[in-house]
Amino acid sequence: MQSLYWIVALVLTGIVGGILGYIVRKYVAHQSIDSAERKAEDIITEAKTKQKKLLLEASEKSITLLDHAKEETDERRKEISHLQKRVEKRETLFDQKLLDLENRQQKLYDKAKQVEKLKKDIEKIKLDQMTKLEKIAELSQEQAKDILMKNTEEKMKSDLLGRIRKLQDENNESLEGKAKELLSTVIQRISHSHAAETTTTVVTLPSDEMKGRIIGREGRNIKAIEQLTGVEIIVDDTPEAILVSGFNPIRRHLAKRTLDKLIADGRIHPGRIETVVEEAKKELALDIKKAGEDALYELGVTGVDPKLVMLLGRLKYRTSYGQNQLLHSIEVAKLSGLLAQELGANVAIAKKGGLFHDIGKAIDQEVQGGHPEIGYDIMKKFGMPEEVAYICIAHHEDAPKTLEGIISKVADAISGARPGARKDTYEHYIQRLDELEAVANNFAGVEKTYAIQAGREIRVFVKPEDIDDFKATTLARDIADKIEQELKYPGEIKVNVIRETRIIEYAR
Repeated sequence: MQSLYWIVALVLTGIVGGILGYIVRKYVAHQSIDSAERKAEDIITEAKTKQKKLLLEASEKSITLLDHAKEETDERRKEISHLQKRVEKRETLFDQKLLDLENRQQKLYDKAKQVEKLKKDIEKIKLDQMTKLEKIAELSQEQAKDILMKNTEEKMKSDLLGRIRKLQDENNESLEGKAKELLSTVIQRISHSHAAETTTTVVTLPSDEMKGRIIGREGRNIKAIEQLTGVEIIVDDTPEAILVSGFNPIRRHLAKRTLDKLIADGRIHPGRIETVVEEAKKELALDIKKAGEDALYELGVTGVDPKLVMLLGRLKYRTSYGQNQLLHSIEVAKLSGLLAQELGANVAIAKKGGLFHDIGKAIDQEVQGGHPEIGYDIMKKFGMPEEVAYICIAHHEDAPKTLEGIISKVADAISGARPGARKDTYEHYIQRLDELEAVANNFAGVEKTYAIQAGREIRVFVKPEDIDDFKATTLARDIADKIEQELKYPGEIKVNVIRETRIIEYAR
């Protein structure tokens, strides 16, 4: 019983404790909720207070901005009003000026009509006066004008001709003196050989018996040489010599080398000929290359393609009017360099252009066209600059476009025209003189013509009754122009027109 009592007591105590705990917990939770609600209310109240304050500040700022905007608007309106007044004032002034301009224009129109009317009146008066003058002079206006012009022309011709001659003499004397000084200085500085080298085609034989060996049985040896070298071997009655004939100078030299080697060796038969021709080709190629390299070294020219060097070396076996083309090219290069130095032109371009100015002649017998155009194409092919390649064409133009082109033309003329540089055959010489005299004789008023000084000067005697002094000046220029157009010649030709009047009377 006592145990049961304790158990009941413990159970009741537990129940009472649980109820009390629940009550206490609920109370604590209620207090927490009340506290949170109060805090929330405080936060909300504070937020509303801040909101009111911000709204108040925003309202004050907006009022301030509106006031500023209003002030600026008022200022803008004042400015616009001021500008509008100025524009209106200017429009008024413009309208006034426009009216004034229209009035002036109208006045000008009226004055123009008056002037036109006065012109017509003056023309009428002038016409009446001319009619009266024609009646008095018994000459028409055109007749009087012709007489006046003829008298004026006759009066002024002698004065004009004298003035022209005086100016020409002064200019010629001054320019000729400077040119002579410059050219003499340049030429003196060139220590180049004046002897023209001519490519020979004569092969000397040790004896006439060698002619038969060269011909061979049934002509097989000479046929083999001609076939392999592309030339014609001429065996005539000339003692101890045979001739090599061929259009290509390289082939002629190849044949000459071959014959010289065969004669020295003594063994002459088709098999040996083939071997010797190949050896001669190699030696000739080396000689050509060496000639080109020596020319470049002598002039100090660098940066040239090896194939172009070979073409330059081929000029060693090319002649023009008996003048060796390689020596001529070297001489032109030296003269061009010195002239360019004196005249302030590009020395490198002038020297290189002078060296290669006739490069087209190296292959002009194998390629169709003139050597200036061929040379220009060769230079462009090997990457030469335009100003250097142009010199190939410039030295044959009447008026080269560049200073270096003019220099090369002058240097080419100096090298070709100096005494001993070139030589013609007798037939060419006679033909050139005949052509020169024929060109001058075709002009009206020419009485006699004489080509003198190896064709470097032509003296033209004119009929004094047909050609006056003024026409003589024009005739000299026309003859020179026609010679340049129709004839080919080295250097330059002096045209000397002579007008002579002889009046004879006898005193008895």
